[in-house]
Amino acid sequence: MTEKTAVTPGTHTTPPARFSHGVRKGNILQVAGQVGFLPHVDGQPPTPAGPTLREQTLQTLENVRSVLEAGGAGWDDVMMIRVYLTDTGHFAEMNGIYNGYFEEQGLKEAPAARTTVYVGLPAGLLIEIDALAVLG
Repeated sequence: MTEKTAVTPGTHTTPPARFSHGVRKGNILQVAGQVGFLPHVDGQPPTPAGPTLREQTLQTLENVRSVLEAGGAGWDDVMMIRVYLTDTGHFAEMNGIYNGYFEEQGLKEAPAARTTVYVGLPAGLLIEIDALAVLG
């Protein structure tokens, strides 16, 4: 039986509750919901990348990528991405940012994706993204 291993990149803070930024078991890696916090600095609270959807979306995608890489995966291993927005008015803008980001990444095949509106993020955060990757 393959053991379950927590994945936490050095750029991430310890989660505020009992969960992991990512969990790998065998060739499956689940990335927990990531938000647009800048890389962790000791002694400082988590800081959003900025107030705009663009800043937060790009940082959130980079935070997902960091967890993927720490777990031995990359964007081409991702099977499913779930995006959670706090405002229905952000769909079109987020899609443009998302498409541009993955074009720059040279993604061979786009993963399945789902976007929904979720209003439970901490104040000031506009987006959360999680991902499921299968390695090998």
